[in-house]
Amino acid sequence: MTATLHQYRKLHRLLLEERECAMNLDLAGLQRTVEEKSALLGALPPTREDELTPELRELAGKIQKENRRNAYLFWSSLNWVRETMNFYSRQIANPAYGESGRQISNVNGGSLLSGKV
Repeated sequence: MTATLHQYRKLHRLLLEERECAMNLDLAGLQRTVEEKSALLGALPPTREDELTPELRELAGKIQKENRRNAYLFWSSLNWVRETMNFYSRQIANPAYGESGRQISNVNGGSLLSGKV
């Protein structure tokens, strides 16, 4: 049980590190932490909730809370990136008109994303 307690403590530490790396945009550190966390999760023995000691149960609750915080951080960050990409991909310039006086369709993506100025 001591090995499992050590593994749970390490998982808790890795979740905290994962969030710090994400907030600091440390992609190399984030990748390393995710790989280490994945390896640790693969090594954890399956345990039923009724087999947990009170200390392990409390630690498992903390791990669940930190995991949800990280999931929300990644979810909200992804939504922010999507909104930003949608904003910059909208048509920025006024519509153009051809020789016949009809509106010419422009390429979607806006000048910022397409590289056209």
